[in-house]
Amino acid sequence: MLLTGKFLSKGINELFWKESLTLATAESCTAGNIAATITSIPGSSHFFKGGIIAYSNEIKESILGVSHETLEKFGAVSEETVIEMAKGAIRVMDTDCAVATSGIAGPTGGSPEKPVGTVWIAVICKDEVKTIKLDGDYGRAMNISAATQKALELLLEMCQSKENEE
Repeated sequence: MLLTGKFLSKGINELFWKESLTLATAESCTAGNIAATITSIPGSSHFFKGGIIAYSNEIKESILGVSHETLEKFGAVSEETVIEMAKGAIRVMDTDCAVATSGIAGPTGGSPEKPVGTVWIAVICKDEVKTIKLDGDYGRAMNISAATQKALELLLEMCQSKENEE
């Protein structure tokens, strides 16, 4: 069942309140859409500390601490980069958890190796790391929407599984 972003945000809100967790975002291709969706639910200020929109590699490096070597070797749209972005958001914002995205929303900018619609997502919560790669070009707006949806799903799934373990 496909849950809407608002419904997912409500679940995240309730879970983060209950578990006293804090959250930050580091977004490239989603340009703050994840943060906007999370904060659309009243009470999110209790756990959401902030987000960084890191469109440029310069910001990924200087603010989030993504290594220049990672960007050179793997590129901005890579699993390695989104993991470093999420770790950087946790460090900069002093949170328990972070969500990071980097991708090619389109309509241009793709390559044969990384076509338009390629998006990497990382979620880190208390040292647990999960990543996912999205493929498929559905147009810029839908690519951003799909990445936002998947990021929220991954965050909620990770936190629910942590809650069930305890």
